[in-house]
Amino acid sequence: MEPRITGFDYQRVTVGEGVTLNVAVGGSGSPIVLLHGFPQTHLMWRHVAADLAADHTVICPDLRGYGASDKPADTDGVTYAKRTMAADIVALARALGYERFALAGHDRGALVAIRAGLDHPEAVTQLASLDVLPTLDMWDVLHGPTAAVGFHLYLMAQPPGLPEQLIGASADAFFGYFLDLWARNPEAIPAEVRAAYLRASREAVTSIVADYRASAGVDVAHDRADRAAGNRLGMPVTVLQQDWGGALGFDAAALWREWAPDLTHQTISCGHFMAEEAPAEVVKALRSLLAR
Repeated sequence: MEPRITGFDYQRVTVGEGVTLNVAVGGSGSPIVLLHGFPQTHLMWRHVAADLAADHTVICPDLRGYGASDKPADTDGVTYAKRTMAADIVALARALGYERFALAGHDRGALVAIRAGLDHPEAVTQLASLDVLPTLDMWDVLHGPTAAVGFHLYLMAQPPGLPEQLIGASADAFFGYFLDLWARNPEAIPAEVRAAYLRASREAVTSIVADYRASAGVDVAHDRADRAAGNRLGMPVTVLQQDWGGALGFDAAALWREWAPDLTHQTISCGHFMAEEAPAEVVKALRSLLAR
């Protein structure tokens, strides 16, 4: 049996284009939606979700293309655009009875959250992004030898065929590499959870690649259009970033401020998987955001 968030109810909810999402819901009170990153599932929020459920309705879906959610074929190049995935989340919240909700995302989920905040400002009350830059800025800062850290971004940006073949041939090694490399505290992802992440990713190679491919194409176009139009995130925004130290070579907070005038930018001493490595700090930051 797959690991679950203790005390949460599981259901399947149909959103856009007949796509059905696997979602865990727990607690009561004002709603907050938590979106997972790569190469994970909703399970990455297990500690944070359990804490927030004391006084909030906490909604933890698997994104389309991930976990136990549907994985539609990308026939048009926009099936995994963050605009499409953000619309899923708004539809999910509405299906559960919420027109307005707070939204937090990690990694890929943060990119979906950002797009939801830009496209659906009437729905997103507060927004949190964990350890990622907006898509447009991410590509702008990757250059020279330091861009090697993002080799997977370039691999999965290639046309359909080769990336799926290469990754599918060694899926556990590929996805496990990032779980090992990005975790400063490997014990934060216990064996049964790691196995669940690998199992889910192994079954989703094509859709995961499509998600990343969209971020090198249509997602950049959407960000550029917003930048040109002066569209920004009007709600309170909290950004949590691991301590990258001098490796950054740029001012992450300044980049974020261009998108989010009402910004709290905070560094946390942990690895990339901060909701699992430093859940108490993440909960504290999210509770502070929810009070703004």
